[in-house]
Amino acid sequence: MSFALPRFLASQMFGQKTIRPLSAAAICGIAFIKDTLIAIDTPRGHLLQIDPVSDNTKIINPHQTREFMDITGLSIWQDTLWVTRGNSVYLCNLNSLGLEHFVTLPYEADGVAVWESAIYVTCQRLGKILVFEKDTRREITSFNAPGVGIENLAVDEETLWVCDNLEQTVYVIDRGTGEIIFSVLTPFESPTGIAIHQDGEQEQKNIYIAYASDETYIRDNPNADPSYEVARRDRTFIHPLHYHYDPEKRCALSNGYLIEMSYAEEISPLDEVYLQDLEWRIALPSNTDRQKVRSVEPIGLPFTEELIDGQSVAVFKFETLTPGERHLFGWKALLEVRGVKYRITPPDVENIPNPPAEFHERYLVDDDELAMDTAIVRHAANEAVGRETNLLRKMYSIRNYVYDELSYGIKPYIDTPDVVLERGVGSCGEYVGVLLALCRLNGIPCRTVGRYKCPPHPDQKGVPLQPDYNHVWLEFYVPGYGWLPMESNTDDTDSRGPYPTRFFMGLCWYHIEIGKGITFETLTSNGKRLTKEDVAIGDLAINHIRFTILEELPPL
Repeated sequence: MSFALPRFLASQMFGQKTIRPLSAAAICGIAFIKDTLIAIDTPRGHLLQIDPVSDNTKIINPHQTREFMDITGLSIWQDTLWVTRGNSVYLCNLNSLGLEHFVTLPYEADGVAVWESAIYVTCQRLGKILVFEKDTRREITSFNAPGVGIENLAVDEETLWVCDNLEQTVYVIDRGTGEIIFSVLTPFESPTGIAIHQDGEQEQKNIYIAYASDETYIRDNPNADPSYEVARRDRTFIHPLHYHYDPEKRCALSNGYLIEMSYAEEISPLDEVYLQDLEWRIALPSNTDRQKVRSVEPIGLPFTEELIDGQSVAVFKFETLTPGERHLFGWKALLEVRGVKYRITPPDVENIPNPPAEFHERYLVDDDELAMDTAIVRHAANEAVGRETNLLRKMYSIRNYVYDELSYGIKPYIDTPDVVLERGVGSCGEYVGVLLALCRLNGIPCRTVGRYKCPPHPDQKGVPLQPDYNHVWLEFYVPGYGWLPMESNTDDTDSRGPYPTRFFMGLCWYHIEIGKGITFETLTSNGKRLTKEDVAIGDLAINHIRFTILEELPPL
């Protein structure tokens, strides 16, 4: 008996479902022939023919797998297959699959795309997209690669689509000039292939992305004691990329998810306390360009909602909190979250107005132990930007300077920026502190955002997920454009760069924005705000955070 979806129902999911071809280890290049997907399983040399509806998979080069091993890029134009392997580009007839040499690069060729007589080839070592003419096999022009990772390609009549495995990004580029039109973040890490599917019936273009990486899992090994051990396995699949570009806001939204998030505090003090007229404030999720709050409801105890600097906060009130008293309270929110990437360039901010006057007292001062008056922090602020005056270039230079000077490390508490710079190691909160200090000393208004990231497992729908740590990042203000996001430490992926810019003016769907520019959680007793010296929240209660991914949102 078959339990597969009827074909007419499954076909309605075309462009929505994840494609998981059987036996594949690491898919890189992909391309469409009408409604059939062609993919290369790079380590095995399998050229796969995949039905996107049923995942039915066929190896179409059973006698030539050795010749197709280590191929990374793949493109199809009419009846010709184009591939990259090593330093070279090859072509062959789809019926015979006998590879013919086309051109050799000085370094490894990564991706390839073909439109009529133009052959586009990416090379990470050169940092270029090279363009060759088919008949003469000569290079006719080149463009700067948009990202820093290994890039693969697809092309249509006017546009190059470039996916970058380190940037976790798809760049949409004018194929004539090489100019970036906009870019979108992919919902998964390590995109390794990209293809365009033209839906003839609906006259729309669907973009598919291949992903290849590995994952950890618990393996049951009967020959070991204990029998359970941590192991790694290949993970590869193909997923549609949804996107919506708003040229007026200069931002592109990508795949989104409906998420239920719960945050609750359990009163469980290390030392019993007695507090009168206690007000316990917990920030609520924000409504933004990429995040919409569908609903919020209390957990355990009721709360009232108030606004602090435009941000929603839940207020829980206790007449007294006595020794031995126990409570569980918090909120549960239903959120729509999407990836967002802003496309603003340095020339766009050359003649911008000054920030609003009220920003000087809120976002350009030392209001959170930023050590902005210390010599080491002031020296770092000057060293980071040099003589640069453009706001975006200053911001980019500050980020790279901090990434050069710091390495990531988890700590139980947050030191001030002067201590962190001297030590050279910092947590995400310490990265934020250093970035805030250097930006504010250079006249760039900044504020903190964040608190938690949903575990990035969108295929685990309906399963309660718990983050390992809290997390913070920041936003910087650009007059005329508003507040733009920037990750704290996540893009600090190498010792001396170049660093990805995926989260420079961008956030992935799993970032949950809570309490922009305000303290996430505060206590007030008898009208006086309590400090950590009075009573630390971590000593008074245990927090419980849970995420449940309910569904992937339909395209905008």
